[in-house]
Amino acid sequence: MGPVDGPVDDPGDGSGAGAGAGHEDRSGLLTTGSATTATTATAAAPSASPGPSGPSADRDAFIDLVRAFSLLVVIAWHWVFTIILWHKDGPHASNPIGFTRGLFIATWLFQVMPLFFFVGGYAHTEAYEAGYARGKFRSTLGFAWKRAGSLARPALILAFFWWGLGSVAVTLYNVHGVPRAVKLILSPLWFIAVYLLLILLFPITHWLHEKFGGLVLVWGVGIGVLADVARFSHHVEWAGWINMVVIWGTCHQLGYFWEELVALGRRVAWGLAWTGLFALAGLVSSGVYPGSMVGVPGEKFSNMAPPTICILALLLFQAGVALLLRPWVLERLATSRRWASTNEVINRFSLPLFLFHSTGLALWAAFGHFVLHNRTVTHPTGWWWLGRPFAFLGPLALTMPIILVLGRGYVKKPRTPSSDAPPPSSSSSSSSSSSSSSPPSTATAPA
Repeated sequence: MGPVDGPVDDPGDGSGAGAGAGHEDRSGLLTTGSATTATTATAAAPSASPGPSGPSADRDAFIDLVRAFSLLVVIAWHWVFTIILWHKDGPHASNPIGFTRGLFIATWLFQVMPLFFFVGGYAHTEAYEAGYARGKFRSTLGFAWKRAGSLARPALILAFFWWGLGSVAVTLYNVHGVPRAVKLILSPLWFIAVYLLLILLFPITHWLHEKFGGLVLVWGVGIGVLADVARFSHHVEWAGWINMVVIWGTCHQLGYFWEELVALGRRVAWGLAWTGLFALAGLVSSGVYPGSMVGVPGEKFSNMAPPTICILALLLFQAGVALLLRPWVLERLATSRRWASTNEVINRFSLPLFLFHSTGLALWAAFGHFVLHNRTVTHPTGWWWLGRPFAFLGPLALTMPIILVLGRGYVKKPRTPSSDAPPPSSSSSSSSSSSSSSPPSTATAPA
């Protein structure tokens, strides 16, 4: 489940710029004047920082918080709700959802990958537009290549490290179970692979957004539905993998409409939330789709691998909730030093924590199995539930030293006011030249 750009991989790229700040409505989704409404809504939002390290007035601190917090939710879920089963071929992972009645509902809140891709779409388009205005990028292709490289490097280094270590352990020492262990440690990187694909597709999806606006979302939903029909009604199994791109791409594409959605207000946010919730409940109650939004051993299939249209319903629900919470969260970030400091800290550490959290979990599981000789738990018991705080603290205690030794380069430096300050320019000149300085997305249209 996912990492990062904006404040996580480039604190000064402007990826969290406030909703509607100086951008015209090019999506075609709203009527004329919506951009003005968005700008007014942003101007009314709290922008003062409680401390010198807080976000600048030009950044939407809520986007920063959601992206980093989403990664922390994924990390905590893996640590707390993973049951390690030890077999002859090595460790296998399970979870308590299949054993606990009604627990699948928790995944409707804590499976936050749709939300992460959603706000990531907004962050990417804002990062590109801000970088283009500063002369940092000449085209969407240059932006996508630079952003993908900054994310791919740490993931590839981690993958090659564990692949090499596993190969040595098997070849020289004939250690059993290593391939399974390495597979479990690297399994969260599936998210980074999908996210990298979406970044590389940014020149195309951004052009489609500029050219066709909301129609792209209609196409995404339509193709996703048809792929599920082919998969489940006509047993065309490979059709499901089309949705690995289409479903996650649609989540990302909806993020391009963040400014418009903010400007439309709470009534639309409530509409999104209730539409998504009713759709999700209906799909799950149909008997076709599992109730859980994560993989559960023993289920007929997973809603995540490949994703089903349940993920699109979950997206609408989570997007609506996020829009409803945004004003309250922004007010807290603007008036509370504790909230602002927490936002900065989790943005600085979210990427290295995500990269190394499965390594810390593996070390904690190995310590319990080989050193403490803990009895293997096959299903959640009362004692297992009581031990969940230790299941969080143990891997955390082992992950932090790994970050200190191997991942310090991925911990972002504390943000200063100057790091987020826009280049000096008068408001009149920026207003008069808004159309001429707009990034030429059509110049990078796919051939």
